[in-house]
Amino acid sequence: MTDLLPIEAEEFLSWMASERGRSRNTLSAYRRDLTSYCKWLTVHHATLLTVERTQLDQFVQDRRGSGAAPSSVARQLAAIRMLHRFMAEEGVRPDNPSADVEGVPVPAGIPHPLTEAEVGALLDAVVATDPASLRDRALLEFLYATGARISEVCDLSLGDLDRDNRLVRLFGKGAKERIVPFGRAAVATMDEWLLAGRQHLEPVRWARRGDQEAVFLNTRGSRLSRQAAWAIVKKYGERVGLADKLSPHVLRHSCATHLLDHGADLRIVQEMLGHASISTTQVYTKVSQERLWQVYRQAHPRAEQR
Repeated sequence: MTDLLPIEAEEFLSWMASERGRSRNTLSAYRRDLTSYCKWLTVHHATLLTVERTQLDQFVQDRRGSGAAPSSVARQLAAIRMLHRFMAEEGVRPDNPSADVEGVPVPAGIPHPLTEAEVGALLDAVVATDPASLRDRALLEFLYATGARISEVCDLSLGDLDRDNRLVRLFGKGAKERIVPFGRAAVATMDEWLLAGRQHLEPVRWARRGDQEAVFLNTRGSRLSRQAAWAIVKKYGERVGLADKLSPHVLRHSCATHLLDHGADLRIVQEMLGHASISTTQVYTKVSQERLWQVYRQAHPRAEQR
């Protein structure tokens, strides 16, 4: 059963869904974080209407003292701040007790990309001889080709694909739409899956209407879940000795890094990944200072003049 939240928190989540267009996964994460926060308030004899700044400071200290990762505490604090800002703006309470709470520093932790040879070994490890392996090969090729998030790929519908022009419509965070190209290798494996494999996994009767339009299906004929897609990636990672360093996010990171390595414009990579800020793309793709200086020296007419 889903934990019940105070009405103020439920109204905030409803507002985030209807007015801000937050995704189902994002709202679930907010709900988990706020549920934990509200339980802590109850134990400490406070509510969303009475909590004070000093208690919020104590909450952050308790979370950090419990061994929670800094990134988890920072994410939870962000949800709490949004909730209290919403309550203040809506007049639910006259102040925002979270406004001056000190943030949680999060060490930079970016996954290392695979080398191009490692990606090649991973894709070659899938021997496409049956419907499931045809799907697996198409999934891996597509993740690497587009740099898409695993949730975006699992949410794909047939109408989102333009195989003739090798384009796909992806819906990212906040339901933001973007168009991303993909190469001949990916379109070839997608064609094999869609034309020769998918029909063999289609059920006699679809359990849900959305499943019928899903690009990727599981062996029961339902839309492939995020967890199942993760398992497919890990399965083939283990097969080629990459289990410790491979995840769908690493494939996304590898796609972006390899594009930059081969001269792609940073703004184009930003658009492909669906980042709102160019600084996010710079961090995410580990653009080194050395590379930036190299581009600057080559491009600026007075870079080397004294």
